[in-house]
Amino acid sequence: MGLFGAILGLPLAPVRVVIRLGELIQEQVEHELRDPAAVRRRLEAIEEARRTGQITEEEEAQAVEEVLRLMSGTRGG
Repeated sequence: MGLFGAILGLPLAPVRVVIRLGELIQEQVEHELRDPAAVRRRLEAIEEARRTGQITEEEEAQAVEEVLRLMSGTRGG
């Protein structure tokens, strides 16, 4: 079935490649969301924006909550 299966599976090869590429991208995004250094940079950027007056205290709280929600992997409503 090796050669026969390869011939029949050949048309599906591009689909398999696209699916695998999507899986790799999803894994990388999830890693970036949970990487402690990246989370710290986002929180520091939020803090800096609040300190310079670019965002309000309420916006800062919402942004921090969103970063922590993404980091923990929970879905918000």
